[in-house]
Amino acid sequence: MAEGQWSPGRAAGDAGEFQPVLDIIEPTRQRRLTVLLRLLLLVPHFIVLVFLYIAAVVTVVVGWFAALVLGRLPQPVFRFLSGYLGYHVRVSASEMLLIDRYPPFALTPPPDYPARIEVRPTDLNRLAVLFRVFLMIPAAVVQGLAVTGWFALSFVWWLVTLVLGRMPRPLFEATAAVLRYQTRFYAYAMMLTPAYPKGFFGDDDLSVLTGHTRSATRPLVMSGAGRALLVVFLVVGLAVSISSSVSGSWSDGSDDYRMSRR
Repeated sequence: MAEGQWSPGRAAGDAGEFQPVLDIIEPTRQRRLTVLLRLLLLVPHFIVLVFLYIAAVVTVVVGWFAALVLGRLPQPVFRFLSGYLGYHVRVSASEMLLIDRYPPFALTPPPDYPARIEVRPTDLNRLAVLFRVFLMIPAAVVQGLAVTGWFALSFVWWLVTLVLGRMPRPLFEATAAVLRYQTRFYAYAMMLTPAYPKGFFGDDDLSVLTGHTRSATRPLVMSGAGRALLVVFLVVGLAVSISSSVSGSWSDGSDDYRMSRR
């Protein structure tokens, strides 16, 4: 399955609202040593991602102007941005303990790599491209709260996975749902898809077209416990955001008070 194959328009038979797909092969066991040292092992990838992010921002700006004129992303822009998104997803999947295999230093992964994405190039609505920054705000809030909530409790998930040597299924489902929604949000923000991000709480078993590759996350059929964890992520993310805002306001107020006393 290709990460992103460019074509000048929507292919015949493609759904008009195709959502970017996250395919993850769930590991039966994880090596405790790699779980223990996961963040340290990923430091080189974090450094690479900083430079790729800078290049991606510039490319998105170029792509935005091009999409306004052409009604689609040019071939080189689509290929680079889809490659960057795939790279980001593979590093995130490893960081979030969804896979145990080390990510490759490449925009295109090996065919057997256990974390992949699929994005389909298609025509873009010029009006939606023009107002993309404003349209993506609701989805940005949802993915921001979910990611913040997951990482606020990440020590607990890391400890559970380290002790058990695997990620419990409900936790795997909820974590994969967070990463999938973030992937769909990024794809929308980068104009890789016209489809607004959805499916945060998973899919039903009929959500994948017959003949498409299935994996642990395609479709992402979630249990009640997995959905409950997603709600926990959102609540914790909201609490952390409010706490940060209150702390920042209090700090700014204290600084203003000290300045006024001088």
